[in-house]
Amino acid sequence: MKRIFLFFTLTIFLSSCIVSKKKFDDMLAQKVRTEADLNERTAQLDSLTGKYSSLNQQFDQLKADTGALGTNLRQNQRKLSSLEKEHEQLNTLYKNLLSNSGKMNRDLTQQQQQLLAIQESLEKTRRQNDSLSSSLAEREKKVNELEQILANKDKAVQDLKARISNALLNFKENDLTVKVKNGKVYVSLAEQLLFGSGSIEVDQKGVGALQQLAKALKDQRDINIMVEGHTDNVPISKKSAYMQDNWDLSVMRATSITKILVKGGVAPKQIVAAGKGEFSPLMSNDTPQNKQKNRRTEIIITPDLDELFKLLESN
Repeated sequence: MKRIFLFFTLTIFLSSCIVSKKKFDDMLAQKVRTEADLNERTAQLDSLTGKYSSLNQQFDQLKADTGALGTNLRQNQRKLSSLEKEHEQLNTLYKNLLSNSGKMNRDLTQQQQQLLAIQESLEKTRRQNDSLSSSLAEREKKVNELEQILANKDKAVQDLKARISNALLNFKENDLTVKVKNGKVYVSLAEQLLFGSGSIEVDQKGVGALQQLAKALKDQRDINIMVEGHTDNVPISKKSAYMQDNWDLSVMRATSITKILVKGGVAPKQIVAAGKGEFSPLMSNDTPQNKQKNRRTEIIITPDLDELFKLLESN
């Protein structure tokens, strides 16, 4: 954060005086390191999103396996009942054979062997049934734990959306929207609420909105925040050594917003600033209205999934 601050301080300084080649090279190197750090943070977010998707797949597989175990348990219970009935019939026959041993010795031996085989099969089936029952109970417990954690996370996301929406009630729907998508809260702020054309300095009205948002988020320690800057496809009119294109503009705008959120109480380690330039439009840049909608900043709030990953690893 201190390096980014120095970066902007040098930008202002360099705009008012002639910069030596050495200082310019140092500043350019600083910018490269800052962009590398941003790429690393973006990769971390992508990894977290991949883990969240993998978690949902494993959860679905666990539910499917649990259903299969339940089917096997019911089949074995029916088999056990059938074997017990057959065992009872053979035991009765065995007793009858004992009373008629003079005529039935050979049959008796055969029936004894069958009875022993059935008893062995019965005992084996009982052991399998006990094992399946234990495994099914354990898996059901895991499924219940996962469902409860996911339900808690969904409730926390909905509560957070409600808190953010209430904090931003005073602002027009055309200026900002709050919605939940893929288990995350998306706060989308239009350019006209935050910046003048081509500017990276947040307007006073935008500062007020961001301060309200920071107030709603600052006590949430179990979330991660990504601030994404977006532009239309119209090239910037004023280039400088530090802002060559829309990509640079989107990054600097995201950084300006990040600083306001941190100043408002959001923990720096929870927030990442990123810029996507013109490469993630909401719609085609073919009309002024569409371009205006594409010029926006999205603040993406993701719940911390460490608890879910720990439960999966212990499975």
